[in-house]
Amino acid sequence: MQHVHLSPLEGLALFGGAVLSAAFLLAWAAEALQVDIAKGLALAVLAFIAVLPEYAVDLYFATMAAKQPVYAQYAAANMTGSNRLLIGVGWSVVALCSVYAALKNRDPNAPKDPSPGVSLHDGYGVDLVVLALATIWSLTMPLFEQIAIWHGVGLLLLFGFYVWRVSGGVDEEPELTGVADELGRLSKVRRRVSVGLLLLVAGGTLVAAAEPFAESLIASGEHLGVDRFLLVQWLAPLASEAPELLVATIFALHGNGAAGMGALLSSKVNQWTLLVGTLPIAYSVALGKPGALHLDSRQVEELVLTGSQSLLGVGVLLNGRLEAWEAIVLLVLFLVQLPFPQANVRYGLSILYVLLAVLLFLRYARFVPGHIRQAFRKGSPDGK
Repeated sequence: MQHVHLSPLEGLALFGGAVLSAAFLLAWAAEALQVDIAKGLALAVLAFIAVLPEYAVDLYFATMAAKQPVYAQYAAANMTGSNRLLIGVGWSVVALCSVYAALKNRDPNAPKDPSPGVSLHDGYGVDLVVLALATIWSLTMPLFEQIAIWHGVGLLLLFGFYVWRVSGGVDEEPELTGVADELGRLSKVRRRVSVGLLLLVAGGTLVAAAEPFAESLIASGEHLGVDRFLLVQWLAPLASEAPELLVATIFALHGNGAAGMGALLSSKVNQWTLLVGTLPIAYSVALGKPGALHLDSRQVEELVLTGSQSLLGVGVLLNGRLEAWEAIVLLVLFLVQLPFPQANVRYGLSILYVLLAVLLFLRYARFVPGHIRQAFRKGSPDGK
């Protein structure tokens, strides 16, 4: 049997395209799935599906790290990249597109909004509290210079708590768009068969493409003379996040920025709990005994920067809105870090993130007790 040998760049294009295509199929199927299953189960399933593309690649890096420790840096790179991309680009673009849609459709006689932005749906306090707790917990990773099993267990417990709390909300008609809307309009049998096939094909594609895509990323970096860490950190998450970011942006441009923002906030919680929490467990399973993913100085600074950005992300949403100027700040701070991989720049930006977060926490302090009550009180998270 003759095997086809691909160059690193050919493999990157082929298998990267496969991951991107699978991510689109998952996004469509995940949206349409909401029509057929109970809300509590839907949240758990959708949370897993949302992080599946990142999970497939990161799981490969984590398991390979048990055999070759150098792969631990790639697991950290993919995880930090996907999390920072979600806030720095995803949240910002949705907010700015919402402002654009509002200005485009504004009544000329209506008063001008003094603080344009995007508002969140009721019940977001649960997401915000869990994200804040996960962020604080994640900052112990660089402190101990490792991602240990106890880190993973803590994050997975937070994820379980999050699913339990948000599953108590009132069932609502899902808001679908594009291909997902077409799937949702099919008859019950055709819809379920179609969604099942999409999930099966996408899942099989990810399983088959994750390893060659990950290895092509590393080999392409060496071939091009590009830092392999940076290539894994940004190119892989960009491929896997693209469908979700596109759907959220479409919602925002159609005047429903709250739905897009809610989806991306939930995705951030899922990534920061479920995705990160599974890494040390996958590593330990591959190792055959309890172990920890050890972090070098570069991975430590990346985690500090990612945790600091998450803290600012919590701060900007405390009042239930992401205003245009806050979105621009998030986007600019994200873009500034890209050409400057130096440690002093990373730590300087981290300090800036934290200072801005503190200022916002002070400004919006009156909202904090309400979010805490919403997260921990009995009943539905939206108070209904």
